[in-house]
Amino acid sequence: MDLKEIQNLIKFVAKSGASEVKLETGDVKITIRTGSDEKETTIVQQMPQQMPQQMPAQQSQQQQAPAPQESAAPQKESKDSGEDDSKYITVKSPIIGTFYRKPSPDKPSFVETGDSVKEGDVLCVIEAMKLFNEIESEVSGKIVKVLVDDASPVEFDQPLFLVDPS
Repeated sequence: MDLKEIQNLIKFVAKSGASEVKLETGDVKITIRTGSDEKETTIVQQMPQQMPQQMPAQQSQQQQAPAPQESAAPQKESKDSGEDDSKYITVKSPIIGTFYRKPSPDKPSFVETGDSVKEGDVLCVIEAMKLFNEIESEVSGKIVKVLVDDASPVEFDQPLFLVDPS
């Protein structure tokens, strides 16, 4: 992890609103605290190794993010589908970034409306700071609706998919 990546990580954490993020891998330990215009970064040890593709800070944010849960009838949905949506589970974005339905432009989408998915299946990727984070299903069921257009920006906790668990 070079200085530029660390600076980008600091900016990302500052924008996310988190007050403190601790990042620990086998060869790197970083603590980032934000608040009152103060940013602190401590690198304890660094070995010349490749970092995993997914940024550990984003993994910790994913772990802190609430798991997909049953949604109340979404208020932003059209009135004709609002009542039916309450039985579906909403898969939400665990991070801020750009939503992609495909692993690359020349490949097919991970999932389509009507596809059956099981726990652990990749539903989409979200790009954040030039890293592509696979978003996996935490429930088994059938994709009822894709709520976000391909290559659209998404916010933390924004609904991405509706899944029928039955």
